[in-house]
Amino acid sequence: MKKITLSLCAVSMLALAACTDPAYVTGSADDRDQHRQTKSGAIIGGILGAGLAAATDNNALAGAAVGAGVGALIGNSLDAQEAELRAQLDDDVRIENTGDRLIVTMPQDILFDVDSFDVNFSLQDDLAKVASSLEAYTDTTVQVLGHTDNTGAASYNQTLSERRANAVADVLMNNGVSFGRIDAIGRGEDQPIASNLDEAGRRQNRRVEIVILPNA
Repeated sequence: MKKITLSLCAVSMLALAACTDPAYVTGSADDRDQHRQTKSGAIIGGILGAGLAAATDNNALAGAAVGAGVGALIGNSLDAQEAELRAQLDDDVRIENTGDRLIVTMPQDILFDVDSFDVNFSLQDDLAKVASSLEAYTDTTVQVLGHTDNTGAASYNQTLSERRANAVADVLMNNGVSFGRIDAIGRGEDQPIASNLDEAGRRQNRRVEIVILPNA
């Protein structure tokens, strides 16, 4: 019980630091956002480190500190990779940094022709840049997730999403990313991010997400 209490105190201290750090409070909007992501990684790492320490009967406070350090390194690495990708990729490509992963979203309307799973030539260059980034940050694994809207049969959409995810994964591998780092998954129409009741929403739902996950 004492170890658990210590770990919770450590995590609380990290959370307080994330809220009160002067650089976070007074910096520019972009600086504050990047600083927040790094702090998020540190807090996540602290929680994981404390839990691991408690489970292995080591000092939970030390585990939280080590975990926080690892989390901060992960956060810094994601921030750096995010900045590089934003500078290199077209505006149509959305990049989200959640603090523990990067999600690179490409609309399928620009990736593929209707009912096709051949990657458009115009997007090959962007995918090559993503592959180059993945080669520069090798301590990560990658999920390529294909999504569709709900137009047509669900079984057809599932197959199409799988083929499109595999097509994007193939381009990444052809540009040097090793097969063992990539997992291509078709989600079909099951995970919409907008309403399927209008074309604007359906367009958002037709997408491929490249999820970059730092290795633990």
